[in-house]
This record gives sequence, structure tokens and C-alpha cells, in this order.
Amino acid sequence: MCVFPPLHTVLSPPEHRAAQRPDCGTLQVCVRVLFSLSLSGVWFFQEANGSLSIHCEVSPPLLFLLHRFFTCRRYSAGGRGRTVTDQAAMNMAFIGDADPFTASIPATKVELTVSCRNLLDRDTFSKSDPICVLYTQGIANKEWREFGRTEVIDNTLNPDFVRKFILDYFFEERQNLRFDLYDLDCKSDNLSRHDFLGQAFCTLGEIVGSLGSRLEKPLTGIPGKKCGTIIVRAEEVSNCRESVMLQFCGNKLDKKDFFGKSDPFLVFYRSNEDGSYTICHKTEVVKNTLDPVWQAFKIPVRALCNGDYDRSIKVEVYDWDRDGGHDFIGEFSTSYREMSRSQSQFHVYEVLNPKKKGKKKKKYQNSGTVTLLSCLVDTELSFLDYIRGGTQINFTVAIDFTASNGNPSQPTSLHYMSPYQLNDYAMALRAVGEIIQDYDSDKMFPALGFGAKLPPDGRVSHEFALNGNPQNPYCTGIEGVMEAYYQSLKSVRLYGPTHFSPVINHVARYASAVTDGSQYFILLIISDGVITDMAQTKESIVNASSLPMSIIIVGVGPAEFDEMIELDGDEERISSQGRYAERDIVQVQILRKPKTTMVQQELGQTIDFNEYTRGKTTLLFLSETTLTDEEITSSAWPVWLKKCWLKFPTSSCPT
Repeated sequence: MCVFPPLHTVLSPPEHRAAQRPDCGTLQVCVRVLFSLSLSGVWFFQEANGSLSIHCEVSPPLLFLLHRFFTCRRYSAGGRGRTVTDQAAMNMAFIGDADPFTASIPATKVELTVSCRNLLDRDTFSKSDPICVLYTQGIANKEWREFGRTEVIDNTLNPDFVRKFILDYFFEERQNLRFDLYDLDCKSDNLSRHDFLGQAFCTLGEIVGSLGSRLEKPLTGIPGKKCGTIIVRAEEVSNCRESVMLQFCGNKLDKKDFFGKSDPFLVFYRSNEDGSYTICHKTEVVKNTLDPVWQAFKIPVRALCNGDYDRSIKVEVYDWDRDGGHDFIGEFSTSYREMSRSQSQFHVYEVLNPKKKGKKKKKYQNSGTVTLLSCLVDTELSFLDYIRGGTQINFTVAIDFTASNGNPSQPTSLHYMSPYQLNDYAMALRAVGEIIQDYDSDKMFPALGFGAKLPPDGRVSHEFALNGNPQNPYCTGIEGVMEAYYQSLKSVRLYGPTHFSPVINHVARYASAVTDGSQYFILLIISDGVITDMAQTKESIVNASSLPMSIIIVGVGPAEFDEMIELDGDEERISSQGRYAERDIVQVQILRKPKTTMVQQELGQTIDFNEYTRGKTTLLFLSETTLTDEEITSSAWPVWLKKCWLKFPTSSCPT
């Protein structure tokens, strides 16, 4: 019996997913960390009873990281996912358990807050409208990949961005970051259409290790110009799962506009240990009033105070100005604990302006008041909570059989069935399906196709069963889906056009019959390009957004996927005919094949990319080890890895 509210009322596709990382051996990591710490002034020795003692004169954060390293999950193949004590961890980290292909590395989630000062002004009649784009660098190929973007702040050269970046922090690893600043000139997501304002390079460890975990660096990238500075602050993310719905109103705020009243808005900051403040929320602007009522907003308690209920929260009140020079009205301070006590009654805060208070002294009382109208606390349930509560996951697959994929008998086709490797469709199907199938009790998956002509009459269908049985489209396990997919390629004729709405409506019909939270439906759509029924697809998504279902769309092939990405809804909620989706139920992922590696070029052998990444990581870790050719030849390594070691025996192995 499911004891939680329906999953779809709180569950949306996650905004951030942990990046895939190559694995490495436990022993090698331990040795490298201990070595690097010894260089930082940490000394180790072994007690008579075998316990490990640490004598050092270093900052507490370094000790904290060391403690986190030895208490995080993993250390042996049998202990994956387990939490172990320091002594047990050390006892378990011996050569027999050091598997460079299976061991995992502990991580801490870190939240980055970005601010900038004195940016370039690239607009003629106003100030710049800056946005910050964060890039991370891959370990294997060293390519820069976009991680995320902040919001755009209009008309300012000194932005304090509210949107945060949350990354996994691996303290034993060099994690290179790049921050690019742009002045947005239009609504396009293509950064080349906007004015470049500068960039800064650093590592995540550099930010965390700075005084107060606050790093300030000059922006560069435009020769001959001072581009300003960027300020990045890091804070470890707490495991607080509460969220709070707050609503405020103002009363008799100061008049700031000459021809009107004021256009007030609120800015929330949480305090830091060094006495500074980090922005965490902005309300909307309420125009031309001294008695505003702001809309209720929901914010994670983690964002508001990072789980510390007594942490000071400063709220500043401003009068909005079009030129970005917002007028300061006043401020007040509170805490989450104080606000949560006001659930049954209003709480009134005096808005004080320190400058006015200093000038007017006894005559000055306040610059108005702000009242907390409501404070509703809620606990965010995790996906695991629903699984434990008995929620069943129903997985449905829909595959694109349109002619734009190419003739399946030709190697250039995205549907080509090579005897040596999976095609893009099969790769996407296996990658997603093998994860989701663990949460489906009967392992029976409906498998659909769209955009093909079906035998015997050649009618075009956008919702047909891959197994040829429309009354029972279920396949046994992912292997059954793969087999039905391969058989369909032999019997149907690829045609078109590309319609998503029929398969979305198909799953929505089943999802609409479930109202007790006992089932959740996931639809995986794999397609190669442009959606030809975009309006109908948006309408179907809006209709399905109130149902217990989510949609994963995987784009394959070399085409542009701008329209497909538009369905993701991360930046702007999907709408159709004036109606907006109740929640974001679509996650879009573009699957790109990796470029041919130097290993393939040099060895003339096709290698699985994930296997190559793991192997290259092994080579990097063992590059300082003296191994003879005979030892390598007699080892149990794959043949290609032996060849790679013999050909590239140092850290200059191929990228």
C-alpha cells in the first residue's frame, strides 16, 4: 500500500544529474591522496595496535576532507554502497580489493554562487544584460562541456546571480572549470549571437580551498580591456529535504519614484561564516504601490539556510528602476526557525534604512513594514521514498521508424544492424532500459514504433506494436524489446513524418486511470530529428503534465535538435493554446557518438568507448609504475589494453 501522495504531484525530471566519471582503483587513489596530504604538512604513523593516527598542523577543512574520504561509501566490490568506519576502511583498502574498473570514488556536493563586478558595458543606450555560463572539462578527452547557465539580469554591470551550480566535488581530483560571461542581446540560446564579456579559469579545489571558500579572479579574454572580476563562493550542500512556501506583503513602504509611488521587490540573502551574505531568492516586482502583496513562492530550506535553522537571513527591500539602479528602501533580518514559528499567525518586520536611521535619529521610525502572511513547511519526498512505498514503474518505449534514419541495410543508417556494435537506437534503449527495468516488477515493457508503413497494406502508422501484436504490445525484458525492434526493421518500411503526440497520448491513457500513487509511467522516445507535429506534441505534453508520467526524449544522429530541446521546459514552461504545463515532465538528452580516438587510429581496432575510458584511466594511474613488457603480456588485461600500454607506456597515452 503506497503511503505517499501521488508521485507525479512532486516528482519532476531532475534538474541536475551526476556526470559520468571514469572509475579508478581504490589503492591508487588512497596512495595519491595520502601523498598529496603529506606534501601539505600532514604526517602519518602506525600505532602498535594497528590503528592509523594523524599528526598535523593544517586547517580544519583539510582534516574534514580526509575524514570524508575514509568514511564515504565503497572500498571493496562487496561493500559498494556501504558506509564504513575509518579503521574498517583502511583495513579493507588492500591490494586484493583494488579493482580499477569497479571501484567508486566518494564525492561531496558543492553549490557555487556567482557574482561579478565592473563588467564591460556592451549596450549603447543601457547597461549590459549579463549571463554566466559554466563549463567543465572532461577527464578523458579534455573537452569543455557546458554544465549550466545562470539567469539573465537586465541592465547591470554588477550582477549577483540567484541560480546556483551544484557539482560533485572530488577532492583528490583536479576539476577544471571555466566561467564565460555574455551580454544577451536576444532570446537565442546560441551564445555566438551575444556579446562576449570575458572569462575566468579555475579549479573547483581552488574555490573550495580559498579563504572562506570565496574566490575572486579577474575576467580575461578581450585583449586590451579590463573585463571586471568574477566572485565565486562554494558551500557544501546539506541533506535537508524540507521546502517552505512563503508569502509576504508590505505596508507603507517609502516612496521612491518622483511621478509615482514605488515598484518594490524583495531580495533574500543567507549569512556566511565570514559575515558576508549569499543571495538565494528574488521576488517579482509589484508596480506602483507602497502596499505590495507579493506572490507566494516555494523554496528549498537548503537554499534558504542550508539546513541551519538559526542561520541569519537578511531581506532587502528595493524600488525597481528600469536602468538597473534600484533604490534601496530598507532591510530586516530573520531566521528560518523564526519564520516557521509563524505558521499560525502573521509576523511583522520593521524595514529599516541604516542611513536614514543615522541621519534622523529619534525622528526616524522605519521605512515601512513587511508582514509574513504564510509559512507552510513541506518535506520533499525522494524517488526512493516512493519505491519503498510500493510505487511501480511502468516503462514504455517508442522508436522512430521514419525514412530520415536512412536505409537500415546501409552502414550509414542510424538503424543499421552491425554484427560488431549496437546502433544509436539500441545504445539508447539499453542505457535507459537496463536502469528502469529494475523498478518494474513484471519486467514486461510495451514497445511501440512510429512513422513506418506496415505490412501487408502499407498503411502509415504512428503507434504500432514492435512485436506485431497491437492487443498485447508487451515484450519480456529489455532483451525482448531489442529483439522486437530488430524484427520490426525487417518487416516494416521506413516512411514518415515524425509524430510524437500519438505515442504520448497512448501512455497518457493508461496513466490517467491511476489516481492513488501506486504506479508511475515513463515513456522513452528515441528519434533522429525534427518533430513535424510540434503543436500537437505540446498539447499532449500539457495534458499529460497532471498525470503520473514522465517523458524521456533521446535524440540520435547528426541532426539539429533545437525544437526537441524546446520540449525540455527547463528554461520556459511548455504551453499550448494559452495553457501551461502543470509541471516539467520532459527530459531531453542528445546522444552523440564520440570521435575516433587515437587508440583506434593507431591500433586499427574498434573499442567500446566506455571500456576505452576505463582503460585509459588505468594507464594514467599506472603510468608511474615500473612494469616489464613480460608482466603486461602475461596479465589478464584485454588485448587492446596490452597493446596500448606497450605503445604508450607513459602518461602521454592517447586522448
